[in-house]
Amino acid sequence: MKFSTHIEEWEMRQPFRIAGSEFTHSRSLVVSLSDGQGTGRGEAQGAFYLGETAESMSAQLEALAPEIEQGLDRARLQEALPPGGARNALDCALWDLECKRSGQSIWQLTGIHPKPVCTVFTIGMETTPEAMAEKASAAVRASQIKVKLDADRPLEKLTAIRAARPDADLVVDANQSWTFELLQEILPACRELGIGMIEQPLPRGGDASLEGFDAAVPLCADESCLHLGEFDIAARRYDMINIKLDKTGGLTEALALARQAESSGCRLMVGNMAGTSLSMAPAFVIAQLCDYVDIDGPLLLRHDHINGLHYQDCVVASCPAEFWG
Repeated sequence: MKFSTHIEEWEMRQPFRIAGSEFTHSRSLVVSLSDGQGTGRGEAQGAFYLGETAESMSAQLEALAPEIEQGLDRARLQEALPPGGARNALDCALWDLECKRSGQSIWQLTGIHPKPVCTVFTIGMETTPEAMAEKASAAVRASQIKVKLDADRPLEKLTAIRAARPDADLVVDANQSWTFELLQEILPACRELGIGMIEQPLPRGGDASLEGFDAAVPLCADESCLHLGEFDIAARRYDMINIKLDKTGGLTEALALARQAESSGCRLMVGNMAGTSLSMAPAFVIAQLCDYVDIDGPLLLRHDHINGLHYQDCVVASCPAEFWG
């Protein structure tokens, strides 16, 4: 098995701000595998809030290179590496390679029937309600908008956005920036504003107060549910979980997590770390199982792969098999 990695940098259309961070570029680790019958590729950005970088993920995989080159498969990979970006890139490359050499599509291998999905369009944080309302107005083709907020005037910003886009389905992502007191205070108004869901309002490790809490708006775990091993606790605190392949360590565990959530009656969302179509392609598989879809990464970038996912406004229509899967 031939194995290689390289790092790519993709410029964002404009600076992207969330609670506590700002991004101008997306840095990706790309894995390529070839066995003479085909080539498989996978991409990861990693979870920045866990300290992952393209370089650290590359180092993890280079340390595993002898085993990879000897034919490491997906089952053994789950034991060889912990959940995270490095395992994600390699796991997705192995799925792609299996498709290429078997002549079967990812849909045949997973037994999932593909359909177009509507992704949210994410608007990053701005300092004033007016600026955020302007962003929402500019996203005229987006029927679902995900709003990044922190603890600075969240209700004022949401009220301005709702006035600008009375037609849109709105969801909120606080990226761990609220307190339980603030959440309790603004939940009734969020319900009145028609907010469909609030993602990760409280910090990871600081959300025990949500257990048994009856929220007026559904709550979604992101940082509080990284992988399957954290599902049981998250399911007691949240109505929904956001599956990201950079958290689960690839499509293999993402599918297992999705099935566990479905069997438990927990609703699903799929998210992304602002990657290219190569990151979104396996996430598009999970999107088929989700109530909310957030795979708008390529829409936030200045450029994407020419032959990547087919976006029609905010509808993800399909993923060409020759590109991935």
